[in-house]
Amino acid sequence: MDIILLERIEKLGTIGDVVTVKDGYARNFLLPQKKALRANEANKAVFEANRERLEKENAEKRTEAEKLGEKVAGAEVVLIRAASNAGQLYGSVNVRDMVAGLNDKGHDIDKKQVIMGAPIKTIGMHDVTVALHPEVHVTVKANVARSDDEAELQSQGVDVLAQLFEEEQREIEEAAADTRIDNAGLEPGEIPEELFEDGVAKPEGVSETEALIEATDHKNEDEA
Repeated sequence: MDIILLERIEKLGTIGDVVTVKDGYARNFLLPQKKALRANEANKAVFEANRERLEKENAEKRTEAEKLGEKVAGAEVVLIRAASNAGQLYGSVNVRDMVAGLNDKGHDIDKKQVIMGAPIKTIGMHDVTVALHPEVHVTVKANVARSDDEAELQSQGVDVLAQLFEEEQREIEEAAADTRIDNAGLEPGEIPEELFEDGVAKPEGVSETEALIEATDHKNEDEA
């Protein structure tokens, strides 16, 4: 379908452009939202007769949006959510959450203006776009954390997820180091003494594995 744009539409054109779009996109979004007119001769004549007024109104709205954008840009919304140790949320943060957070900060933002693409599902600092006008987009921050302290760290630039990963890796490495120390000096295939029951010595000429099995059998007999 050929349409006349009444405002700038990203990836389509600006006010007054005649473009071709899919019928469903025009009928379900552009026409009902008064963002465009069908590009027939009658509408072309009406648009041209009102072009100057429409462009002036658009410029005024853009100026108002730019002023609002100076206040909204960079706003940070803290959202405390339950999450796993890996940082995965038990749920998600959506447009409604962002709108509520921005409104709490005194910014009059409508859900149609918040562009997220997909819900947020991990803790961290996330960029969210707010379209204040077709030609004025600003970025705000969604600070998703498990606690106020964690949110404060993220606000200061700390990558909490990376920190969690580093701590986990450090614990794994320390555990591996402890194991190497405990087993130092053992011959290949030799079983550490602590695996044997107290007071049960390994008989001469018996392999480590056989001794361990025998020690286990003694324990089972005692328990029986």
